[in-house]
Amino acid sequence: MEAILTDCVQNSLRHFMFKNAIFLCERLCAEFPSEVNLQLLAACYLQNNQAYSAYHILKGTQTAQSRYLFAISCFQMDLLNEAETALCPANEAGGEIPNGAAGHYLLGLIYRYTDRKKSAIHHFRLALSINPLLWAAYEELCVLGAAKEATVVFSEAAALCIQNQYLHHGLPSPNLHMSSEDYNLVSSRNFGSEDVSPRKLKHTQGNNLRGIPGNHHGAVVLSGAASQPQNGGPSNMSFYNTPSPMASQLSGVAPPPLCRNMQPNGSNLNTVNTDGSPRSIVNSTIQAPRRKFVDEGKLRKISGRLFSDSGPRRSTRLTGDTGANTNANTAAVAGNGTNNSSKYLGSSKLSSVAPRTVTVRKGQSWVNENIEEGIRNEAFDDSCANVASTTSSSFSSDNVRSLDHDGATVLVGGVVVSGAKAVSGASEVLCLLRTLGEGYRLSCLYRCQDALDAYLRLPHRHYNTSWVLSQVGKAHFELVDYLEADLAFSLARQVSPYSLEGMDIYSTVLYHLKEDMKLSYLTQELISTDRLAPQSWCAMGNCYSLQKDHETALKIFHRAVRLNSRFAYAHTLSGHEYVALEDFENGIKSYQNALRIDSRHYNAWYGLGMIFFRQERFEFSEHHFGMALQINPCSSVIMSYLGTTLHALKKSEDAIKIMDRAILADRKNPLPMYQKANILMSLEKFDDALEVLEELKEYAPRESSVYALMGKIYKRRNMHEKAMLHFGIALDLKPSATDVATIKAAIEKLHVPDELEDNLSTE
Repeated sequence: MEAILTDCVQNSLRHFMFKNAIFLCERLCAEFPSEVNLQLLAACYLQNNQAYSAYHILKGTQTAQSRYLFAISCFQMDLLNEAETALCPANEAGGEIPNGAAGHYLLGLIYRYTDRKKSAIHHFRLALSINPLLWAAYEELCVLGAAKEATVVFSEAAALCIQNQYLHHGLPSPNLHMSSEDYNLVSSRNFGSEDVSPRKLKHTQGNNLRGIPGNHHGAVVLSGAASQPQNGGPSNMSFYNTPSPMASQLSGVAPPPLCRNMQPNGSNLNTVNTDGSPRSIVNSTIQAPRRKFVDEGKLRKISGRLFSDSGPRRSTRLTGDTGANTNANTAAVAGNGTNNSSKYLGSSKLSSVAPRTVTVRKGQSWVNENIEEGIRNEAFDDSCANVASTTSSSFSSDNVRSLDHDGATVLVGGVVVSGAKAVSGASEVLCLLRTLGEGYRLSCLYRCQDALDAYLRLPHRHYNTSWVLSQVGKAHFELVDYLEADLAFSLARQVSPYSLEGMDIYSTVLYHLKEDMKLSYLTQELISTDRLAPQSWCAMGNCYSLQKDHETALKIFHRAVRLNSRFAYAHTLSGHEYVALEDFENGIKSYQNALRIDSRHYNAWYGLGMIFFRQERFEFSEHHFGMALQINPCSSVIMSYLGTTLHALKKSEDAIKIMDRAILADRKNPLPMYQKANILMSLEKFDDALEVLEELKEYAPRESSVYALMGKIYKRRNMHEKAMLHFGIALDLKPSATDVATIKAAIEKLHVPDELEDNLSTE
């Protein structure tokens, strides 16, 4: 009877019938009370997102597996101290953490969220050393800025570690050091993924957390006598995240075929570089036309009252050459030209019309092969193949045979495969993780162009996935290249319209492009997909913020915070809205909350710097801008504001040096050039200042503040006619009402000596 009930519970979990599993498991525990059965019942409750029930069932239990499940329950309920005690109780100092790599990963999360960074890094590294395929641990190390190069982490030594797992266990164990008892439960639902609906976490105090170890979107599977009735082994089944149908219903029509490269007229382009690597999906799809000039009005807030009327947004880059080209870019993506059929992505919406050929790499070239012939698509480059062959050759036939007496086979997820083939496959996986890991590590270090280059080394089928395309979009966003970011995120949406990865950043991209219609449509789709996801509410908040309705935007960002209190970006966006409302006290609190969650969230450091600058607390401003620049050393925007702060602190020479760095970092950003001219004027280096402004005019020929500053310089040089000319041009360019008043006041005092004007202003 026990075996029958256990099997029924397992079957219910495999088919996502969680209530049925709970009911049957309660009968199992009543008839056969044991801690193993209590573990199964707790796992059923965790599957049904009832962490509080699992918490009460397992409270006081002592076995390793029970403590691990109890720690997960505590983590979901934000009881981090109890979770830590369960994983490493005081009376077992020096004892092993339950569940090996998974336990170390969970403990690392606990240390991270209790602001013990060094301990968190230590346990994430331990988790990776035990299980080299635990990507989530490497991801956390990247976020903390402590990840080693991916070539070191996912190296041949890692392949040997996985090989030993096959040799010692006969299956891909997640932990070399786990005892047989430690295999008795694998929790399958990914409670921590940021794409999981917060609706599923409604009983966990609103926290949508990162990956919890051992959760892999499947069913809870117990091993041992009680868990393997009749079939003699654990069941293994693939499970899927069912996408919401709402996204496709909202779109009205099927998305266009996704191609790596196309031209507006539909002509085909090669999709690989001369070395056989795929080109950038963004750069090689449609290169958006670049305008040298900044649109009218985009620089008006960099006049003498630069910071007086605008709070810091997600990126305070003063660009204007983006919005006009967005529609053309989008139209090019949605064009109906003829595309290279071999580059179509195999999304569910396109499967019915997908060609029967695929593009595969042969040596250094890409060729088409027929799917029906069953030919394997070798998309990894030659280096991956070499690693795989090297590792396989070291795996001798005698060793392979030792796995199974009848033919060098092992059990992998219930499927009998060749041991050598399994190890070779592990090497290929590690090769893929090396490329993905290096790209993600570089992104977290804000070496965004290097990250983009790393992602280009991926095979087509992996590059054209939602996660990678979202990472590409984020990299372009950090490079302040909003058109390219828009294109990458748009393609990510077409690949996986149900995925929320990066959609909060995408909404900010559309905010900067002032694409209110696209932003509104994105918000509706996200809300329809998951109305309780913080990303959806961040997009809605950006919608209202774009319409200057900051109070409503603030309420919406608070909603995102309530849904997931550890979503740092929602705290930062709240801070931006507080600053827009000039509520600096609450703005500081919001930014500090973001930093408590993620100390490397440079946007929050930057926001604090802006608040202190507006309060004329320049020493504090310098510190916070410096912290932001330390995290993101390539940002010309941060450099510009740090230079402005240094100038306010009478450190003008240092300010000019950092402005030069900002100009070199991004030639398209006009702000550092304008600020450099301001500093030179204050140092009475008028000729140098005019030279900088003349160059700036090429980028912003219709920006009134540039001409107004030139007018001030000519006035200081007593060149009244030229000063009047430039003041007149500034007025003709229709500046804001405040700027108009400032320029008219300067015209009225045109013949007043500077010394007398200063005395009058002082009085």
